[in-house]
Amino acid sequence: MSDVHVPEGRIDEAGRLGAGADPDVWEVFRQEKDGDPMRHAGNVRAPDRELAVQYAREFYSRRNESVRLWVVARTDISDLSDPDLLQPPLDRSFKKPGGYVMRDKLDQAKRRAAEEAAD
Repeated sequence: MSDVHVPEGRIDEAGRLGAGADPDVWEVFRQEKDGDPMRHAGNVRAPDRELAVQYAREFYSRRNESVRLWVVARTDISDLSDPDLLQPPLDRSFKKPGGYVMRDKLDQAKRRAAEEAAD
């Protein structure tokens, strides 16, 4: 294998993001109904933004299956796949909802009450 520096992110040629991406690939996101989340629909190849928008409209919205499209140059997407960047430096799991479970304590209290009532 050669000692060529590969930019951070995906390594395969077909899916490379960021600085090493093909400048003619545009990622398309679509929304089916108002209020729905934007979802990745696919991509189109075009030499400029204007043509990419036209292709996206033709491929992903010509039958009115989308109410909104986002067309983004693949080179503008930042791929954060480094675990050091995605994991917090300190454990903050106590801030997550449901951190304190009452069910176990309630079951213990019910058992104790039932045992005391039986005595």
